[in-house]
Amino acid sequence: EMMNIHEYQAKEIFAKYGVPTPKGLVANTPQQAVAAAHQLGGNIWVVKAQIHAGGRGLGGGVKVAKSIEEVEKYAGDILHMNLVTHQTGPEGKTVQKVYIEEGADIQDEFYLGIVLD
Repeated sequence: EMMNIHEYQAKEIFAKYGVPTPKGLVANTPQQAVAAAHQLGGNIWVVKAQIHAGGRGLGGGVKVAKSIEEVEKYAGDILHMNLVTHQTGPEGKTVQKVYIEEGADIQDEFYLGIVLD
């Protein structure tokens, strides 16, 4: 069997074991996204579609918000959109959740994939 987890779930596991990760909260509505941004604090957030596929940013599913109003707008734009990426195929996947993450000054970026047979 295959196990798929969302980005927010992976980051919860990383944080549990002390791996430094940006703070974030999951939202199902634009109003929840705004509440999440307020709870996180700061003045820049990233609104990220949560689907089981890579390439979300290129497909329009990751947006940097520089105001609470932008958090609400981007969450509204992304939620329920049919996100098509190189991993979804042409049929795409419907976005049901967004992850609101605190902004960060990214120095290095690493991707990890694990396959068990």
